[in-house]
Amino acid sequence: MKAVIIENYGGIDELKYTEIDEPNLKDNDVLIEIAATSVNPVDWKIREGYLKGMLDYNFPLTLGLDAAGTIKEVGKKVTKFRVGDKVFTRPDITRNGTYAEYVAVDENLVAKKPENLSFEEAASIPLVGLTSWQCLDDFADIKQDDKVLIHAGSGGVGSFAIQLAKSLGAWVATTCSTKNVEFVKSLGADKVIDYRNEDFTQVLADMDIVFDTLGGDIRTQSYDVLKEEGVLVSIASQPDQELAQTKKVKAGYVFLEPDGEQLAKIGEMTEQGKIRANVGTVMKLEEIQEAHRLSETHHAKGKIVLRVG
Repeated sequence: MKAVIIENYGGIDELKYTEIDEPNLKDNDVLIEIAATSVNPVDWKIREGYLKGMLDYNFPLTLGLDAAGTIKEVGKKVTKFRVGDKVFTRPDITRNGTYAEYVAVDENLVAKKPENLSFEEAASIPLVGLTSWQCLDDFADIKQDDKVLIHAGSGGVGSFAIQLAKSLGAWVATTCSTKNVEFVKSLGADKVIDYRNEDFTQVLADMDIVFDTLGGDIRTQSYDVLKEEGVLVSIASQPDQELAQTKKVKAGYVFLEPDGEQLAKIGEMTEQGKIRANVGTVMKLEEIQEAHRLSETHHAKGKIVLRVG
């Protein structure tokens, strides 16, 4: 099958579009013929070797952590799916990825593709959807009327998190650049802070939850807008626990765990019109180097999707 692999950690030139063997199917796996995948910042962080202290990979490595496609084969113990089912998934990060024509995935990490979404739209959702769910619902325990700040609202995770928080009844503030103000308003944001012209710490106070997608000084400053016993949840790195104790807030880092049941719930929300897919750019799989280059700018609007085949 055609796939994009890396044979060493490094820059964009390490990405090679080539031919490799199809994945082996375990008893609980389904084999998905991939119609579309997507690019996430974690992909190029893995490529660069930033996560090698957390994840022990063997080379050659196929990157990619989102997929939408059609089941072509099922393992002997599979009970939830049949050949021909249209599905989407965020596979196990420790197995080979989705920049490929086929991927083998445990059935418990797979969900039926929402009928109202194209393969490209469905492929944009698993990683950002599950990340948002596990940060806002599982970790932060978001409730009706909570005041939530979501940093970088026009990005892949941010644009999904705004919609999820609104669908769960929260009041949502977000930060973005001038050119994306109208976009994040269209997602339902109640308060939009143009970081080029405003300081969010001067605009917001007594927030129940801050969703940090950036880390660094932005995260440190975010403690100042939280109320006591508020929650700071980060996908950038582990927050400073001493500072959290001083500020009397709960703070933590969430590293996504794939979950087919949660993904199915997210799929239902898209079918109900509560959440929409945000595909910003569509490219071909063989244009992977250009796609990574765009992702690394941190200025891609919505998700970068790759058509396969």
